[in-house]
Amino acid sequence: MLRIVLLAIVFAATGHAVAERPVAIAIHGGAGTILPEHMSAEKEAVIRAALEQAVRAGHEVLTSDGTALDATIAAIRILEDSPEFNAGRGAVLTNTGTVEMDASIMDGKTLQAGAVASVKGIRHPIEAARRVMDHSPHVMLIGDGAMDFARRQGLEFKDEDWFITESRRQQLQAIQADETAATQLSESWFSTVGAVALDRHGNLAAATSTGGMANKRWGRVGDSPIIGAGTYADNDSCAVSATGHGEYFIRHVAAYSICSLVRIKGLSLAEAADEVVNNTLKNAGGDGGVIALDSKGNISMPFNTPGMYRAAVHPDGSVQIGLYREDD
Repeated sequence: MLRIVLLAIVFAATGHAVAERPVAIAIHGGAGTILPEHMSAEKEAVIRAALEQAVRAGHEVLTSDGTALDATIAAIRILEDSPEFNAGRGAVLTNTGTVEMDASIMDGKTLQAGAVASVKGIRHPIEAARRVMDHSPHVMLIGDGAMDFARRQGLEFKDEDWFITESRRQQLQAIQADETAATQLSESWFSTVGAVALDRHGNLAAATSTGGMANKRWGRVGDSPIIGAGTYADNDSCAVSATGHGEYFIRHVAAYSICSLVRIKGLSLAEAADEVVNNTLKNAGGDGGVIALDSKGNISMPFNTPGMYRAAVHPDGSVQIGLYREDD
């Protein structure tokens, strides 16, 4: 009500309507060797529908004057419940056939952040990351400690069988039966989900969630829960969520590097994202992509692999959904 009254006062004083600040959101669901010839029409339709449902859910939060943080959560919760993606239900399996998940979130206004790594049973790891940010003095919690914290916060847990799909069981069996297949898989598919959002108040947020790498061992953790590598947001530059070969994104602090090129070097969002993804990472041997968003509502979604699951709602309300390179 107060917002309406203030707008009315400004209109009466100036004689002009006040334009609302733009909102925008982008999401990803993984990058890799994604080609039309490898995808059935039915599977493609399911993936496109899930991406659209998720990005519209986040956009609805923004148009209802919700925060960028809440918008990223709304989008990622849907992807974590969709077995087509490597996050939450449908996450890839470890070497011992279990599910270990990672997630992170960052507030571009305050630079506060939260993350969890190597957690089991939490239906929505992204919610656990948000609780770490909002209800603890820490940035990252891992393993049993993170799960105990999530229980104390009242988050929903599921039995492990709920997370494991038959396709993931078959995937792990195929990898373990053929070391060549394992190598090919690790070099061709990097599935993670993420979201970046801009709200009416001009605030940015970024969030990422994943089941990690199939057949992973020794508690391996990639870039997704690491602030600056797989996730970063700063109102003075941009918000970024990454998907790719995590070790390279960690070494090159990929998400932060993009934001630094915008803030310090003055590059446009598209120039900065392209520089990191298609030069820095590619030259180092790091495959993958990012979604990036700045405070003006500009969206960039570059990738150096054949395809990347992605979707966006731009400031003008137009919806973009893509799987393959030719979708751009």
